[in-house]
Amino acid sequence: MPILIDAHQDLAYNIISFGRDYRRSALETRRIEVDSITRAANGQCLLGYPEYIRGRVAMVIATLFVMPRRFRGGPWEKVDYATLAEANRLAKQQLDVYLRLCGENPEQFQLIRNKREFSSHWTAWENSPDGTLLPVGLVLSIEGAEGVADKNELAEWFEAGVRFIGPVWAGTRYCGGMYEPGKFTAEGLRFLEDMADLGYTLDIAHMTEESALQALDRYERPIIASHANAAALIEGDSARRHLSDRVLLGLAERGGVVGTVPFNRFLLAGWRNDDPRWQVKLSRLVDHIDHICQVTGSAHHAAIGTDFDGGFGWPAIPEELDTIADLQLLDKLLSERGYAPDQIDAIFSGNWRRILEQTLPA
Repeated sequence: MPILIDAHQDLAYNIISFGRDYRRSALETRRIEVDSITRAANGQCLLGYPEYIRGRVAMVIATLFVMPRRFRGGPWEKVDYATLAEANRLAKQQLDVYLRLCGENPEQFQLIRNKREFSSHWTAWENSPDGTLLPVGLVLSIEGAEGVADKNELAEWFEAGVRFIGPVWAGTRYCGGMYEPGKFTAEGLRFLEDMADLGYTLDIAHMTEESALQALDRYERPIIASHANAAALIEGDSARRHLSDRVLLGLAERGGVVGTVPFNRFLLAGWRNDDPRWQVKLSRLVDHIDHICQVTGSAHHAAIGTDFDGGFGWPAIPEELDTIADLQLLDKLLSERGYAPDQIDAIFSGNWRRILEQTLPA
């Protein structure tokens, strides 16, 4: 089976907000949560260490996600902020969650902060047969950077192990986002300069098109979109959350990569949680992957960024999927579309490997 890298998972958010324990299986978590509010608030769990192993998920870009209180989903939310100081505290709380998870369970989870750690980790996975119990590598990313006060603090986050930053979720003082349109502010442009000086990779997921195009024009270091689909395949207002062909081409010109999202609402316009699962097949995700490859002219810019368990879960995923382990079904579907084994490897992990090898410090 091909090894998989998933470029976006909201693990700390789930651990703090819902008490999920990703050392156990997703199915065990579902049994524990059967009568809880979590199912309605966040869907049924898709992630767990046994599923990572079964699905050959070697690495995850794990988020420190903070949410503006004005977009709070309900009383279960525990990472929502009203002030910048509160956003800072919540991001640091999530950093501590990852440090504890990896520090107390090194046989299951490992922080990846530099090229040496990445190389050692990847070699272990490449040289081990399917089903081998290996740690899952976690690379840290900030999603929504309101809690980052200044360049000195950016340096502190980098020292702590954060390697990617998405400045916006809904909308921030830095730039427009999916709920609050706009372009980069003067403060946001200075923030980009500071990020570049320190060696961060920029994540344009959730940006408005105007902001994304500004970032592609001005940011001097590598750029990705960790979790987004092709806007051209999505009708109506939902398309604004995703990437136009113009942005896809700009990202490809910069050597960037897009992590596609197997969330039914991001695959079929108008789909709702009470709609039948059979309406969305996994082939619909392949349509988005293929569109990105066709627009950019190669398989070098499409990958996976599931956004699991980020506000949705089972059953709001394509019909063939039960947990993250079932993403291995993409291997056959991509082959049937004419993708060669090396191209499939690029989509599963090779494109993210290239980004990590380029951007992680020595």
